[in-house]
Amino acid sequence: MTSTNPLPLAGTESTERSNLPSLTGLRFVAALLVFFAHAFLLNNPLNLAVPINPYADEGLANGLAKVFAPAGFVGVSFFFVLSGFVLAWSSRPGERVQAFLRRRLLKIFPNHLVAWALVMVLFAAAYTPLHAWLPNLFLVHSWIPLDDTNSSVNVPAWSLCSELLFYLMFPFIIRPLMRIRESRLWWWAGGAVAAIAVVAVIARYVIPEGTHFVLAPLPLTQMWFAYLFPPSRMFEFILGILLARIVLAGRWPRIGVIPVLLLAVAGYTAVIFVPAPFNFVLVMVVPIAAIIGTAATADIRGSRSVLRTPLMVWLGTVSFGFYIIQAVPIFYGRLELFGGDTYSFPVATALLLGLFLATLFLGWLLYRFVEAPVMRRWSRSRRSTPPLPPVPGLVPAPSTGTTTGR
Repeated sequence: MTSTNPLPLAGTESTERSNLPSLTGLRFVAALLVFFAHAFLLNNPLNLAVPINPYADEGLANGLAKVFAPAGFVGVSFFFVLSGFVLAWSSRPGERVQAFLRRRLLKIFPNHLVAWALVMVLFAAAYTPLHAWLPNLFLVHSWIPLDDTNSSVNVPAWSLCSELLFYLMFPFIIRPLMRIRESRLWWWAGGAVAAIAVVAVIARYVIPEGTHFVLAPLPLTQMWFAYLFPPSRMFEFILGILLARIVLAGRWPRIGVIPVLLLAVAGYTAVIFVPAPFNFVLVMVVPIAAIIGTAATADIRGSRSVLRTPLMVWLGTVSFGFYIIQAVPIFYGRLELFGGDTYSFPVATALLLGLFLATLFLGWLLYRFVEAPVMRRWSRSRRSTPPLPPVPGLVPAPSTGTTTGR
């Protein structure tokens, strides 16, 4: 993998590439789902004897925990499919692999390193074994089937191990995926969904169980393979690339907002009741694909949408910081400031709003003072060397901006 190998352009199809602000807005919705999954936990990972869920009404607390427990699965899966879509959509003609990786690594590592250091100082160093420090720091910890390593330090950062794999593999997998005939793209997308089903079946019926943990819906070895192990999540990323090609080719059906919302509600309802590991990805991946494809085509047509509003685009812009820092206010702040106390509905709701605003503020700080300056200063080489020509036979798309993935 060297800078002499340009990436092919994923814009050979009939539809021109354009800005997709709705996908930026959707990034925040996905991050918010992960926030709710953590905020309604009945056990705090830092002290399993006390809850994070702030509601004193036991029926309400248990109901919210049940409804939002799988929200994290949906949010992370959305991020993974969206990553494939955005990278394929925004690929640049003749861009060198080195330049591509430079931008992607600078996108995730600075925020990760700051969050890692803060979490270690505040609480994680006290219980994180030495053998888990470096794997966490370099985002390879979710490759390791050790319970004290793959979910340690800053818990949300496990997903960045998969994102890092996606970035490293993209220059290799985009070429064969670009060779797929347009008429066969839907078949290949179906194959990606089938592969996701195979991963779930292997995790449930082939992988040994291992130990159990109160916050995990599966024995930990099965949980690791089905959910945390980066190669197991590659098919969501590939599906996102195929979706981008389908939209670019003008082959995405014109689906109304209401049918997509009904599909999403039905899918999420099924996620609540379908057992793990089938509810990790499989149950909701088709609705996720429908949401992304429909939102992208709506942006291409210039349709009005709440997701395109300045507020939602701003929230999506800071969503990575919001996502990666949430363990600090939700796990640590909740425990240190309020212990395990629970409250009446108005007070508990106010506390929940406070956790949200604190997380959003910290996420904005990360974006404003870490992510944005780093990307502005170092994401592009100072040397003005011309790019290599695109792969022969590919038609360059207009050089327009687009939403950026995590």
